[in-house]
Amino acid sequence: MKLREIVRLLFVASLVLFIIPACVKEGPPGLDGADGADGADGSDGADGHVTCLVCHGGDNIEAIQGQFAMSVHKSGVNAVAYAGARASCAACHSHEGFVQYAEFGEVFGNITSPNAWECGTCHGLHDSFDSDDYALRLTDPVAPIFNDAITMDLQGNSNLCANCHQSRRAEPNETNPGEETFYISSTHYGPHHGAQANVVAGVGFAEIDGSSPYPEAGSNFHLNQASCVGCHMAEFSSGQGGHSWIPNVDACNDCHDANLEDYNYGGVQTEMHESLAELRDLLLDRGVIAGNEEDGFHPVVGTYPMIEARAFFNWVGLEEDRSLGVHNPKYVRALLNNSIEALKAE
Repeated sequence: MKLREIVRLLFVASLVLFIIPACVKEGPPGLDGADGADGADGSDGADGHVTCLVCHGGDNIEAIQGQFAMSVHKSGVNAVAYAGARASCAACHSHEGFVQYAEFGEVFGNITSPNAWECGTCHGLHDSFDSDDYALRLTDPVAPIFNDAITMDLQGNSNLCANCHQSRRAEPNETNPGEETFYISSTHYGPHHGAQANVVAGVGFAEIDGSSPYPEAGSNFHLNQASCVGCHMAEFSSGQGGHSWIPNVDACNDCHDANLEDYNYGGVQTEMHESLAELRDLLLDRGVIAGNEEDGFHPVVGTYPMIEARAFFNWVGLEEDRSLGVHNPKYVRALLNNSIEALKAE
């Protein structure tokens, strides 16, 4: 091939490479076409006000505050002033202590300025602004202080109450098994001033042998067919229920198909009141307790036969339960009857 032909071919190839890009270059955009049809609307999101309105809607918040103002928890009587500042007691005797306990499992030190309970003591408030925002802080079954190897399950929201309303110590024969005597070391000795969870669950008291059988733990009607919340926080009426925590007699009547004006269903409270008085007098006669009805009774520091110490533990714990047997009639009846029998048999 001659040199001239080669040059001609190269020229043609270069021209093609130049022309082709020029032919495919985009021109200016045309006019916009008509809009397409709108798509389907998405589902509505959650109303941002719904969570707030559960508590703050209408008269609800005022009603709750009014009920709460009736409760001993609100006033802190005999609780905050007495023990709210002490680290060992603050978990159940002050707002600040309970919040620490609920969040961290312990109270880190004395509370400088303890306060009585408020909404945020039991409820975790205004953190997430969703349906969990006002949930109770503690609802899991409780490992009791007197024996953390077992579990007390008062079921759901009622477990919140069990964190505080429980015995702080085991009964004498559990702490000193097999011994014939027991030393009561303090005028404050006993389960604690309000071991209602133990009574409801049917555990933690001195189950002295006797003619009255003990029901199986956890079999209590008021544990399985009722609850702390169901009785103490039933719909508020006639100054009872709701956030006052005063048991509502209407709830008793609904469950028992009765027409009660008080809590003495079947005469249980009358029976237990008499048994508690009888057991108290037996303990007075033996010098285990001292005092009178006007000023109250307390244990006398000293060493006593084990059976007397166990009977005292039952008496003071059930006296300070304050339900006169209503919380668990079969269990309370057995504890009192067998304690009385044992002391009479000494």
